[in-house]
Amino acid sequence: MNPKTWLLGLLFAGCASLAAAADLKPLPVQPAPALELPLLDGGTRTLAELRGKVVLVNFWAVWCPPCRKEMPSMNRLAARLAGRPFAMLGVNVGESPEEIRAFLKQVPVDFPILLDAEGSHLKLWHVFAFPTSYVVDKRGRMRLGLFGSIEWDSPEALAALEPLLNEAD
Repeated sequence: MNPKTWLLGLLFAGCASLAAAADLKPLPVQPAPALELPLLDGGTRTLAELRGKVVLVNFWAVWCPPCRKEMPSMNRLAARLAGRPFAMLGVNVGESPEEIRAFLKQVPVDFPILLDAEGSHLKLWHVFAFPTSYVVDKRGRMRLGLFGSIEWDSPEALAALEPLLNEAD
């Protein structure tokens, strides 16, 4: 079995088991791992260049049903927080640009999609299932984590994000 197939199988199993009980939880405050990946539409993006903003980093895959389900709420959140110190990065793991573009025709998003074709950032970011999300504060520190999916524009999610948005840089 090739490593990519094995990894995707493992993540699929995690995806199915964690999706039902997701909850955005505070994390011990620590520097976020480095993140530098190619963008779906060309160029590269780093987490460091978003310093001064609260950043939602979401690891996802097209084949993951909870990932597909939460994507529209992520897009609504990005629109709702437009003009605030907030950014979102969708990190697709292991899929081709063609697969991702086909999905995005069905579920369009207005935030950057990064490509982690080899899954090189999974270990650094402690991603064991899809979707996995982290909220990084304006200083580049991990503050919230989520293993599974939620409605990102729900009152509960917004209440968790608001204090971080209001913190000084």
